[in-house]
Amino acid sequence: MYWTETILVELRRNLIAKNSRSPEKVQRLIDAMNQHFGEMALIHDYEHLIGVMTNDPKDRHVLAAAVHIGAQVIVTSNLADFPDDALEPYGIEAQSPDEFLLHLCELHKHRLAQIIVEQAHDLTNPPHTPEQVLDTLAQHVPMFVAEMRTEWEAYL
Repeated sequence: MYWTETILVELRRNLIAKNSRSPEKVQRLIDAMNQHFGEMALIHDYEHLIGVMTNDPKDRHVLAAAVHIGAQVIVTSNLADFPDDALEPYGIEAQSPDEFLLHLCELHKHRLAQIIVEQAHDLTNPPHTPEQVLDTLAQHVPMFVAEMRTEWEAYL
């Protein structure tokens, strides 16, 4: 997982504006991301590539950063801004969060089930069950949740 300062600014703005999250909650999320992934996740020195990117102008910084680090996938809910003809020269694919998680599910379903259980355990105010965590995720990644619910008990 990688990001730039510009991506974090967009994340902050979008979570506050579109998801009605408080600035404090958003900052805690960004702080947690930086704590867990650290400096290795922050991409620098990619700006010189922005001008040669051919995807949507407002998201060229994202593709430039991905090219700079040699990424294979950009995970985005905004697939229209990353057309195949802009990505193919760099061997990059754009995937929705649902598609990306389904690919992870093929490789690591048991570990993803464990993470969902851990997430439920960490949610204490109010308490959550793993099924409630899946219910929340289903709003954003329904195909992934449907796949996780198949044979769910076998992975707990």
